[in-house]
Amino acid sequence: MAERKDCEEILLALRFLAESLGVPARLKSTREDIETAGFGPRREFSVMLAEVDGKIAAICLYFPIFSSWMGKPGLYIQDLFVHEEFRNAQIGEKLLRRVAQAAGNDGYHYLRLTVDHGNQAGARFYLRHGFEPASDETSYRLYGPAFEKFGDSGN
Repeated sequence: MAERKDCEEILLALRFLAESLGVPARLKSTREDIETAGFGPRREFSVMLAEVDGKIAAICLYFPIFSSWMGKPGLYIQDLFVHEEFRNAQIGEKLLRRVAQAAGNDGYHYLRLTVDHGNQAGARFYLRHGFEPASDETSYRLYGPAFEKFGDSGN
């Protein structure tokens, strides 16, 4: 599991992920954001690391979710990133399997994630390991000024 001292490495992996997807400007997180949200008094997420020869090879950032339809808790995989030099060593698969094992041991019953539309290699990776695309729903998001306006207009 990642520790507070790993915040810079986590942020670096997120930067590389955003760059690899061609959307570096979308990453707004700072080291302080990662430290506060991941290692502060109210932990919003956890990160499992894969190391090779003392070097961080991959990260998996996740947090608990709950399916009211299944009546079961699960984990949402927000980010899985493997550094370029380790991509042919099955590090991502091993890390994801370790997260799944830990989840099962902690009473979680499923993993859920989304794949960016342009990330065909990622989609193939997840399909190859038994993940199924959700054809019955579409993800929507509300953030930034629209989030603030929506929240403020309810008064």
